[in-house]
Amino acid sequence: MVTASVSLPSPIYSSATTTSRSNYNSSSLNQRHRSSNQSLTLRRDFLKGLALCPLILGAPNSGAREIDVGSVLPPAPSDPSFVIFKASSKDTPALRAGNVQPYQFILPPTWKQARVANILSGNYCQPKCAEPWVEVKFEDEKQGKVQVVASPLIRLTNKPNALIEDIGNPEKLIASLGPFVTGNTYDPDELVETSVEKIGDQTYYKYVLETPFALTGTHNLAKATAKGNSVVLFVVSANDKQWQSSQKTLKTMLDSFQV
Repeated sequence: MVTASVSLPSPIYSSATTTSRSNYNSSSLNQRHRSSNQSLTLRRDFLKGLALCPLILGAPNSGAREIDVGSVLPPAPSDPSFVIFKASSKDTPALRAGNVQPYQFILPPTWKQARVANILSGNYCQPKCAEPWVEVKFEDEKQGKVQVVASPLIRLTNKPNALIEDIGNPEKLIASLGPFVTGNTYDPDELVETSVEKIGDQTYYKYVLETPFALTGTHNLAKATAKGNSVVLFVVSANDKQWQSSQKTLKTMLDSFQV
């Protein structure tokens, strides 16, 4: 329903091949330099787009369009004043590829879903993405916005099917994923509070951040867990005005997130 190495040759120590090896090494270094620059550019574009890309509504192959989600999503069993979004294997490229397990959360019925730009969606790199991508986005002009960001597990640990505890404590995890919360940079001083929540067999790390320089907003809440091939991060963002009037609602949304 939803969518948003180059191996060096064996050493040959002869004067006849010195020039050839030198030229090869120079070419190899230039190639690695260009590859590194391309990777940095992609990462910078991702972070910029995470917060600033236009929210293009009306994805042709999804239910994402400029309408209130309350007209298409069912009431939440836990609180009928919210609706519940349950991601399925049909909703995003990563879910279809099996790289992300289905997740769910509740949101107010007046919110709207935004299509995720292709460069941020992971559509271009599935099934083996090297950097995090955005799964889905929802927003409300008066209350804030939420997004689900997924990071390949291999980016954070070499242990297959690792639990979030295997990656490290909450502070270590947010140090790696903080820029994908803020949309630009992460400063440990912005971290106000952390907590650990257990739902069944799944462990979640929760964060409260005050982020005056973030592109996503001056207030950010996040909740993360690891399952399968990915770490899934639920991000709630608001500016000062939105936070003042809607922080209770935003915290309720954060608490509802499950994988």
